[in-house]
Amino acid sequence: MTLVAGVDSSTQSCKVVVRDLETGDVVRTGRASHPDGTSVSPEAWWEALILAIADAGGLADVAAISIGGQQHGMVTLDESGSVVRDALLWNDTRSAGAAADLIAEFGADSLAARTGLVPVASFTSTKLRWLRDAEPDNAAKVAAVALPHDWLTWRLRGYGPAGASPLGPVLDELTTDRSDASGTGYWSATTGEYDRDLLIASLGHDAVLPRVLGPGEAAGTGVVDTAAGDGSLLTGLIVGPGAGDNAAAGLGLGAVAGDVVVSLGTSGTVFAVTETTSEDATGIVAGFASASGEYLPLVCTLNAARVLDAFARVLGVDHDELGELALAASPGAGGAVLVPYFEGERTPNLPDATATLFGLTLLSTTRENLARAAVEGMLCALADGVEAILAQGVEAKRLLLVGGAAQNPAVQAIAAQVFSVPVQIPTPGEYVAAGAAVQAAWALTGARPEWAVDVVASPAVDHQPFILERYREVAGTYQA
Repeated sequence: MTLVAGVDSSTQSCKVVVRDLETGDVVRTGRASHPDGTSVSPEAWWEALILAIADAGGLADVAAISIGGQQHGMVTLDESGSVVRDALLWNDTRSAGAAADLIAEFGADSLAARTGLVPVASFTSTKLRWLRDAEPDNAAKVAAVALPHDWLTWRLRGYGPAGASPLGPVLDELTTDRSDASGTGYWSATTGEYDRDLLIASLGHDAVLPRVLGPGEAAGTGVVDTAAGDGSLLTGLIVGPGAGDNAAAGLGLGAVAGDVVVSLGTSGTVFAVTETTSEDATGIVAGFASASGEYLPLVCTLNAARVLDAFARVLGVDHDELGELALAASPGAGGAVLVPYFEGERTPNLPDATATLFGLTLLSTTRENLARAAVEGMLCALADGVEAILAQGVEAKRLLLVGGAAQNPAVQAIAAQVFSVPVQIPTPGEYVAAGAAVQAAWALTGARPEWAVDVVASPAVDHQPFILERYREVAGTYQA
């Protein structure tokens, strides 16, 4: 049996999935936690990767590995390969002002044309601009800029700080892939090139950037023997290109043109696989690249499954009970509308916003309606994202709803009422890590594997447009 491994280095944890190359079956898995916070030492990710690999049984019998990871995080390295400061993660909003400054300097239309993106606080370019302005001494030390999965791939291949890695600080050996590069704000999915002027405008000077690999292209051969602990290398193991988490999830799901994916994680994400690039000067749709050679127009919200966490806590129930309460209420929640901007919002770009529960009356204020409003509000925020992507000319044949919350029967049933596209629920799985394993297999064999993904539920289409229309009336007051 030939084995390949995929890694998901997410905001919360590092997960490793080892799969059979021939069937795609999961053979074993491993996991380790990441620290909380929006500013994290990358070394914590490296330590978690080592622990997760060990928990998954090691790499001695694995032929190839690839790393998917959280997008946008700013990893800055000095000439010695050391991290300059803790990485600012995608959900660190202190760079909102820097995003506004870049838009003021270049114009939203120009930035969308050059990179497919209009800057918001999540993107790497804005974090570099914040570093330039807030910590100029640290900015001056930066010799290379990487993303989380780039840095982990580099470290796994044996590179790193001088004296603390077997191959040392060879910055030119940093690699990335087109999906993660497309989320930086200084790389174009259309041209396939870095925009150095935008990098310099962000950081204040030029720097080494990772080489952008194509789908199925290997970053190298040989990784640190994480089990040995002596800096030795497993010389025959192939390392895939890696990917941003959403693009990796698309690979893991087997998503193709005509598919829209809605992911209910810490953040909420909507993306489609398309054959053409997207260019949205409003900044709502980010024109990312896929990990498989196509394009990945994407909308991201900061508030998704944790909306349900909050209401379950307030109502003193678990998630199953929250769902039962929601299904006991009528569509529209008796007029109660939740706009779920609990942690500010990325789409629309409202980093300082808070949530609103609107339309309560003495009669409608029931536990059932509150639970229903929570589910509807979470899904309506994402339905706005779906409609924005469709407005880019994307044709959608089905909507794949994934993430832990997607397994809740209430979320499934209400999704069929909120979304205008037929909904399917794939078998639960670690799809980011699974997609990274697809990359590993692709780099090993030269062909993308066709591993099956089962669908466990297809809720009956029950589209009720008034739910989203009412939500939009209330959410629109935020931008009035």
